[in-house]
Amino acid sequence: MKNEWILYALLLVMTLFGSLGSVLFKAFTANKQLKLLLAGFISYGLGALLNIYLLGQLPYTLVMPANALTFLWALIFAKLVFKETVGIEKIAGVAFIISGLLLLVW
Repeated sequence: MKNEWILYALLLVMTLFGSLGSVLFKAFTANKQLKLLLAGFISYGLGALLNIYLLGQLPYTLVMPANALTFLWALIFAKLVFKETVGIEKIAGVAFIISGLLLLVW
């Protein structure tokens, strides 16, 4: 049971790395600093490697839908990093996505 929760935590980390890669790519488009592009590739790569590992440890029907968590990270990064407006509709949409993922886990 303990090991299973570690794998679920890795699912969160996997999606976080993927979303962070996108943030770094967007930052690169504004600043044209190669270190941002490189960091984006590394972050994406780590997310992909975790995805491959988790596909061997958890059911496909859990790992692939968990990629929808990137919507949560995107909402958080949009607000905190890019200072975008996040309305109630977007929050509700992400809440529905998370609710669906919780149903898959339990």
